[in-house]
Amino acid sequence: MQAELAPLKMERAVFSTEVAPGEAGPEGADAVRFVVAPNPGAPPGPLNRIASGGELSRFLLALKVCLTGARPGLTLIFDEIDRGVGGATADAVGRRLEALAEGGQVLVVTHSPQVAARAAHHWHVAKQVRGGETRSNVTMLDVPARVDEIARMLSGDTVTEAARAAARELLAG
Repeated sequence: MQAELAPLKMERAVFSTEVAPGEAGPEGADAVRFVVAPNPGAPPGPLNRIASGGELSRFLLALKVCLTGARPGLTLIFDEIDRGVGGATADAVGRRLEALAEGGQVLVVTHSPQVAARAAHHWHVAKQVRGGETRSNVTMLDVPARVDEIARMLSGDTVTEAARAAARELLAG
């Protein structure tokens, strides 16, 4: 876990797993707890109680990478694994996901332009309600549409040439 936290800009965080005897049930007979200290000098505590949203996302990404191991050919699906992070940290998450995809297939749902720019392929998913029924439309984006989508992710509804230029820079990596 420590090695996986470094590329996610958490090189000084501490992660440990505590296993204690528990009551036998459908989920096993052990009580397992993840304990973290996200920052130097901070006391360790339960992951689900002390990690911020962005820290939780990165701990979960690192944990999923560790649990899948070096098994090539896996398909990994992440739904907003970058939640709560932005800027350089979102870029670090995107780069880690990109590296992870070298050994298999990685599908990521994201609202982060930094993460989307690291993808080999980019689809736009939009929901529409017609006649009281919700449908999801999925469209694969070509290069110009991808620039426009990342520009929209950066700037909102009004896409400017400056946003397009920033999108092209993100895509250039």
